[in-house]
Amino acid sequence: MRVLITRPEREATALAQALGARGHSPVIAPLFRLQVLHPPDDFAASLADSQAVLITSANGARALAEASEQRSKPIFAVGDTTAATAEGLGFGIVTSASGDAASLSDLVRQRLDPANGPLLHVSGADVVGELAPEGFETRRIVLYEARETDALPDSARAALEARALDVATFFSPRASEAFVRLVTHAKLADSCRSITAIAISPAAAQPLAGLPFARTVAAERPTRQAVLDEIDRLPPPGVQSPTPMTDTPASPPPPEPIEPPVAPAAVPPAVSRARGLGIVGAFVIGLIAAVIVLAVALVSLPYWPQEARTLWRGPAVAQPAPPPPVAPPSAPIIDTAALDAAKRELTARLDDLDKRVRAAAATAAQADRPPADRPATPDPAIAELQRKLEALESKPAATEPDTSALKSEIVALRAGLQSLDQAVAGQKAAVDKAAAAANASTTGEQKALAAARGSAVIGIAARISAGLTAGQPFATDLGLLTPLAQGDAKLGALIATLQPVAAKGAASRASLAASFPAMAKAALADDLADDSFWQRLLGKLKNLVSLRRIGADVQGDSVEAKLARAEAAIDSGDLTKAVELVKSLPPLTSRATADWLARAEAHLAAQRAVDQLAAQAVTLLGSSR
Repeated sequence: MRVLITRPEREATALAQALGARGHSPVIAPLFRLQVLHPPDDFAASLADSQAVLITSANGARALAEASEQRSKPIFAVGDTTAATAEGLGFGIVTSASGDAASLSDLVRQRLDPANGPLLHVSGADVVGELAPEGFETRRIVLYEARETDALPDSARAALEARALDVATFFSPRASEAFVRLVTHAKLADSCRSITAIAISPAAAQPLAGLPFARTVAAERPTRQAVLDEIDRLPPPGVQSPTPMTDTPASPPPPEPIEPPVAPAAVPPAVSRARGLGIVGAFVIGLIAAVIVLAVALVSLPYWPQEARTLWRGPAVAQPAPPPPVAPPSAPIIDTAALDAAKRELTARLDDLDKRVRAAAATAAQADRPPADRPATPDPAIAELQRKLEALESKPAATEPDTSALKSEIVALRAGLQSLDQAVAGQKAAVDKAAAAANASTTGEQKALAAARGSAVIGIAARISAGLTAGQPFATDLGLLTPLAQGDAKLGALIATLQPVAAKGAASRASLAASFPAMAKAALADDLADDSFWQRLLGKLKNLVSLRRIGADVQGDSVEAKLARAEAAIDSGDLTKAVELVKSLPPLTSRATADWLARAEAHLAAQRAVDQLAAQAVTLLGSSR
């Protein structure tokens, strides 16, 4: 299955790994960017007074770890994934409810006593409802915020336009509402007709009624594993082939751990096309055969029996005299030029016969009139001639039939020639029609090939994007683009851009975020190490102990302020802004920042190339319509 993931980037990456291990192809399209907020002034006092902390998402665990260094407070997590995240961040006492908010409330009532103190609920800015176990005093502290994207991500837009998705996953009502709004604004609602929507709960499935999905399924339990099980239960797609928080900010979190890395999916074999004579070739051969038969029949007409010629000409023609014999064709195939020559010859013969008839009639009329200088005395010979003329005039019926028969023969021959002209014109029109149909068929085949090529590029771009997100090599996937880039200069340029990092892979956003504190620590120490002895001593101390401010709200142009804003930008998913801030640091820090900047810029360049690759695939699909 080709599965769309709408979760924030960090959770989407883990879910993509789980889907890849099951043989599915993930398409990551985050609808939210997470922003860690500065804790309120009384946060430390509230944490100290509470008997336990309630966490309803993996992001809540990460925000709590950044807000406080205390790791001894008991943690009650909504699901297994949230619990595993908290344990990985160093919290010592972690208990999982393995369910939803109601399960977490039941667990708290079973394990804790209201008399021992209040509870502290760490959450995001947007929640579906308040988590308040009965009998307990619960205070909610907002430590992070999920900000919606302004437009549909390019990966989701390209996949929807190419109709290259089988499944779309949604882990909160807010994510479902955002997807419906963005897809409707992009005018891509009709592209959802072949997609099955799978929501983590009935509440998350309800907003999806605004789009014409083929099916909308709510998972049996509000967990990531239940969503994966629903995907595995779907029938295989019948068309060609392109972790997470336990919830988005407004939904219960799924409890599953991070799965193994994505395995490369097999690329479908190329379809071979057999070529043969074809319908057009058979039609042209039949047409030539029909013309040959008709021409031979007309040319051999004088040699037919009298009865056959009578049937050919019709009963109105009475015993026509056979025309002069015409030699049979020497070649088995008569082309249009030969037919025109035969027609001209027959027309000339008919005109000659018509002239001879007219000349005979004129001679008879001239003989009937006496000349002006004729002698008055009748000559016996002339009298004899006069008697013969009178005898001829008394027998008009004897001579008329011959002239009438000849004229009838002429009319019949002309009618045959006209029929031949009409037959040739009809066959020519049929040939033109067949040629037009062949051209239309060729155009349709070209469009089908362009559509198949665009779909293949979409799928490969999604695989390369997944490898780039996970920091894994993607040379094999990039090699699949080489045959598709023949004759396409833009695809060739994008392949050349991705080639340098394909073998080893580019640094992932997660690894860049993990290595940022060490780089920032070294950069801050280098900035303080000038010619003064005390400044050099302070720089070395800074290199041993990292004491610096963090957060997006740190103002100023100092190295410490810029590093704080850059780290906040990375945590919110804005790597471009972080790179710009690091590049603006003084030259003294270049030694400490050079390696991190090189890896970050390589990641951004590869990501831009992948985005352009998806856009080019959409262009190919558009040309096939």
